[in-house]
Amino acid sequence: MLEASGRFDTFETAVRYQFYHALALLAVGILLQAKPEMRELGTVSWMWLIGVILFSGSLYTLCFTGITKLGAVAPIGGLALIAGWIALLWAARQL
Repeated sequence: MLEASGRFDTFETAVRYQFYHALALLAVGILLQAKPEMRELGTVSWMWLIGVILFSGSLYTLCFTGITKLGAVAPIGGLALIAGWIALLWAARQL
């Protein structure tokens, strides 16, 4: 089990990544309203949503339950977050 300070650091990381990507999702949603022809932004949104659920969700589960096996899901969520940023760069070529 993680000690209390380790759990707090892990929780803080999960919240930070969730917060940053929530703001980024809002920005993408606003951009999609302004430019509905940019269909790639839908892919960006889905990748970030999946990434936040897997990354932050696994870290939250780790913090609240102490089950360390679920921590292995976090890198998959991190890859989805990175893939979303790459998809955003790909979509930005249309601007």
